Amino acid sequence: MPGSLTRGVHLAFAALVATSAARYLTHHGLDGRWWLVIVLVAVVAAAYAALVVLARRPRPTARRVVLGVLLLAWGVLVLVAPSFAWSAIPLFFVCRTLVPAPAAHVLVGAVAVVTGVALFGLSGRSDWAAAVAPLVVAVLLSLAYDAIVRQAGERVRLQREVAVLAERERMAREIHDTVAQSLSSAVLRLEAADQRWDAEPGAARDDARQAAVAVRASLGQTRDLVHDLVDPSPAAGGVAPADLGAAIRTAARRHVPAAELTVVGDPVPVGAETAHALARIAQSAVANVHRHAGPARLGLTLTYLPEAVALDVFDDGRGFDVAGVASRAVGPDGGFGLRAMRQRVEQLGGTITVESGPGEGTVVGVQLPVPGTTSPPRHGTKEDA
Repeated sequence: MPGSLTRGVHLAFAALVATSAARYLTHHGLDGRWWLVIVLVAVVAAAYAALVVLARRPRPTARRVVLGVLLLAWGVLVLVAPSFAWSAIPLFFVCRTLVPAPAAHVLVGAVAVVTGVALFGLSGRSDWAAAVAPLVVAVLLSLAYDAIVRQAGERVRLQREVAVLAERERMAREIHDTVAQSLSSAVLRLEAADQRWDAEPGAARDDARQAAVAVRASLGQTRDLVHDLVDPSPAAGGVAPADLGAAIRTAARRHVPAAELTVVGDPVPVGAETAHALARIAQSAVANVHRHAGPARLGLTLTYLPEAVALDVFDDGRGFDVAGVASRAVGPDGGFGLRAMRQRVEQLGGTITVESGPGEGTVVGVQLPVPGTTSPPRHGTKEDA
């Protein structure tokens, strides 16, 4: 049961037993079987308290033995003093919580029968509704409890599915922005080497060497991803501005060696996740430019704002139809790059914009909040990708 419901059940049982004991002593005083009632109340209270303690420990056998003592003492108490029958309602939940079905249903039914007999006797054996009502209440409470358990199980299942999907998306982004990009660069180098192996053997060998470098980088990235699966905890603390700039510059120059990075504003440390996302976005954006745009110029600008950090990647290449690419489904030929960048940015509470057109070059703008500050305003006036 949820914590609040469990506490409510405990408080309800204590209140009902205390009230019933006060009622009995008020009506009967110290005449007759008052001592037996007091002894049974003490046993019931002690057994219930023991159950509360045992519920936090992995001792199911001990819990069931104590529950048996509780129900037996309570049953005798109800037959001696029928007013204690009202405490049956919390006991319904206790039975359902500590004992699995269908044994729990049997116990709940037994509690309901004892309650019905006690209330029927308390009414002078004239109110048949008092005899039937506990069974009806037991059925309704059992149905309600089953619904709560099913909903809780469904919620846990959905949370697990969401976590699995999020991890798959994360790994897909990491593979796309690291291993896939490096292998793509190696393939392009090898194709270039094959085309000019006879005419330009020196240049072809240089392409082959560059392909080997890209493959080695892909191998290192694969090892990093495997390590991340084993120990996924992110690095603590912030990333220094110089380290962030170096990471972005290195990521971009893996695909375009002439890529230049300009830093604007007063540099401040950023979180490890923010730095990682900016480096991956820079690498993915530059790789897309290298593969598709054929630019004469490519540059990056890292801007430190009062409450955010922004990265712009711009080129003068062929450009593309932003709306057409955004609506295209991801397939074996590509289309995952912009989607992966957008997912990274949205997970960190930032914004991403893309401005492009056929023959007009492309600008990819990303803005992420600096950890510990409020969400930033939108950077620029570019159309969302």
